[in-house]
Amino acid sequence: MKKKQLEMILQKIPTFEKPVINLEQYQTPAFIAADILFIAHQFEDIENKTVIDLGCGTGIFSIGAKILGAKKAFGVDIDKNCLKIARKYVKQNNLKITFINKDIDEIRIKCDTVIMNPPFGAQKSNKKADRKFIEKGFEIANVIYSLHLSKTATFIEKIVKSLKGEIDFYKNYKFPIKYTYNFHDKKVLNFDICLFRILTKK
Repeated sequence: MKKKQLEMILQKIPTFEKPVINLEQYQTPAFIAADILFIAHQFEDIENKTVIDLGCGTGIFSIGAKILGAKKAFGVDIDKNCLKIARKYVKQNNLKITFINKDIDEIRIKCDTVIMNPPFGAQKSNKKADRKFIEKGFEIANVIYSLHLSKTATFIEKIVKSLKGEIDFYKNYKFPIKYTYNFHDKKVLNFDICLFRILTKK
């Protein structure tokens, strides 16, 4: 499968019906998700592997991973409403993916790879969410793919170092967020973000 083909499939995944501001629910754009998934596939972190998407939303990374040959794919989210959308989509498309409605703190499943777009920490309730997600990734996976605001890169590097991990690849993106919440004053906001590939065991 070509990356453009995957992107076209991912574009068809329904987004949040009623996004929750405190959870910073934004759909990862299909062109970014497809690129990240292909990078992970090229690193041999998807095919025949167990992949978990933490904070999966409607399942874009777990669905993409399964399409690219993951042995097992899981999506974890605290919001049951978005998981309802994800489950409906995978059922309609005959994809075997397990979605779990729990806080990530409760997850104990071991996997090969975590792919995630955690909350950026823009809301007060999520100030330490990025650390929480990375720490869980270290607990359950061998390698993590994680998206973060570029301006927090130094902070992410310090977290990884403190956990005895290693960042061996990164890539920058422009992340467009369409008008979603009533405090948005533009049709589209673009954020500078960075993908980190993190090895949890040196």
